[in-house]
Amino acid sequence: MTALRLCMDRLAPARRDRPVTFDLPRFETAGDLARATQAILEAVAAGELTPSEAAELGRLVDAHAKAIEVTDLHRRLQALEGGRA
Repeated sequence: MTALRLCMDRLAPARRDRPVTFDLPRFETAGDLARATQAILEAVAAGELTPSEAAELGRLVDAHAKAIEVTDLHRRLQALEGGRA
């Protein structure tokens, strides 16, 4: 039984986190980033999120912000290249 439990723990480990219910404001430009981070900070201050949950959300916001920046740079580069042709 112990060997079976060890195998199952490796195949299907217990979930260590929980789903977080939090309304993160939508942001589509780098200018909207401040609203998203402000909402996270306010949720921590109000006790709605733990600091570790906020850190995880912050990483997600950061990844999304980088995606927005790359998309914007790509769009601008396309516009510049289109202007030269």
